[in-house]
Amino acid sequence: MASILIAEDDKAVREFVSRALRQDGHDIMAVSDGQQALNALGSRRFDMLLADIVMPHVDGIALALKASKDYPDLPVLLMTGYAAERQRAHNLETLIHEVISKPFTLRDICESVRRVLAEPPAGQQVH
Repeated sequence: MASILIAEDDKAVREFVSRALRQDGHDIMAVSDGQQALNALGSRRFDMLLADIVMPHVDGIALALKASKDYPDLPVLLMTGYAAERQRAHNLETLIHEVISKPFTLRDICESVRRVLAEPPAGQQVH
């Protein structure tokens, strides 16, 4: 079981992803924007950050940059429904583990989370 922070401004998507990952056995904290996510990151330890790219206040790209700087071992998975935003995220491939396109299924999000959590932390080699 992993502790996952979800930052998603769309309530329906936030609840869908939270419910899916809870059913998959994870401990979830869900917030509605990037600023709330930054506050949450400062309050406790998480095993993964899962964030929408397009959000008010602090978008997912800015959130990923800040989180990667402050918590370099924290895996980041981004979600987006916009092709241009997906390209922006891919330009940051050293910081972001994966970008999942909306709409996605319960199975898609759970598999992406499992895949990212299974990767070794940045800078560590698999022996």
